[in-house]
Amino acid sequence: MKPRRRRKFAVLAGLAVAAVAGAVVVVTGVQPVPRVATLEASNSLLSASETQERQSLQVDYRRLEERIALLMQEPDMVGLAIGTIENGQVSFVRGYGETLANSGDPVTPDTVFRWASLSKSVASALAVQLAEDGKLLLDAPLMKMGTTLTLPGDNRRVTTADVLSHRVGLVRNAWDDRLEAGEDPKMLRAALGTLPPFCPPATCYAYQNIAFDTATEIVEKAAGKDYASVARARLFAPLGMAGASIGRAGLQGARSWAQPHHRNKSPATVTDIYYRVPAAGGVNSSIRDLVRWMRAQMGDAPAVLSPETLDTMHRSRVPTPPRGRRGAMDRALSDAAYGLGWRTYTYAGHALVGHRGSVDGYGSLILFDPAQKSGIVMLWNSNYSKAARLQLEFFDLLYGLPPTDWLELPAQPVLVDTTPADMAVVGTAG
Repeated sequence: MKPRRRRKFAVLAGLAVAAVAGAVVVVTGVQPVPRVATLEASNSLLSASETQERQSLQVDYRRLEERIALLMQEPDMVGLAIGTIENGQVSFVRGYGETLANSGDPVTPDTVFRWASLSKSVASALAVQLAEDGKLLLDAPLMKMGTTLTLPGDNRRVTTADVLSHRVGLVRNAWDDRLEAGEDPKMLRAALGTLPPFCPPATCYAYQNIAFDTATEIVEKAAGKDYASVARARLFAPLGMAGASIGRAGLQGARSWAQPHHRNKSPATVTDIYYRVPAAGGVNSSIRDLVRWMRAQMGDAPAVLSPETLDTMHRSRVPTPPRGRRGAMDRALSDAAYGLGWRTYTYAGHALVGHRGSVDGYGSLILFDPAQKSGIVMLWNSNYSKAARLQLEFFDLLYGLPPTDWLELPAQPVLVDTTPADMAVVGTAG
């Protein structure tokens, strides 16, 4: 990225915010992130009541931006978009870094990323809505619905709810390798019954993509339309998610879209692999639209997602016991379980709902506290899973807990950007 004109930098060790000309200035890394307005600078754009709301926020956004600035200095980070909600109000929406490494094209709140497995929550919402409309039964035997899915063992008890909660009796991620090798997902789904059973169907949890995408067929049969059209008509349009889409064209056709990257910011190629299982991983959107999605999950859009719908989706249905070695973050998120397209946890005594996602060159997450109507969403365009740890640093700030270095980032000298902010986005997702 080329340096901007008339930029003054001061090198600080261990500091990430400085006061310049009476305003707080956000620190950037050695490669500066796009200029943004800080919380205080943006308050001049808000009404008196909105300003008062911001002053009552629990999260210290100076501290959060310090951590983001350090995260963006990591050699594998390219672009990042973050949004937060506190007490039901949007409090932070911002983009950092670039859509393509060394391009100078900044990530903004309207830059479109891939949701990856966050897409599963859309499939869940559509299925539950259609069930409430009497067009399908979540607990009816799946074998009567005419899908392509076959399963090993006695599968007479398997239901739509079992598909949406990964209780189909298969070994985890069954045949994802064959999907990634280019095989047709419907043909793979039709042959899953030839695998040895992992457990009796409907009795245990094992994460799936090909089997989960049976939800695409279920929704299309119940609604009589293609999956993308149903999602747009029943969810994206009513919620004002104008930039949300399903499929590769929706990503690459966006005015601003984040391109995928591998290690060391090496550009990657967008493929159709997981777009071919849209219920499992086919959604794209900006961080603005993902914030809207989180607000709806908190009950902000009852005409679209009723309290009963939210309870059906979020309610824990099956424990998700730890598999293999777990990092500190996963150990801290206790009582892990799965609902319908959503995970549930307990953190510091608080019940949380969320999901994480990754597909080649992208990462995503959503995590929120339904009781406090507070949470965080993140989208980034690299294979850097460590970025997800920022979610717990947000919740530590929210709950007033002692700070924990979940990101495990080394202290580095940082550069202060004293140019005027040119993107005021705090305080609104619209």
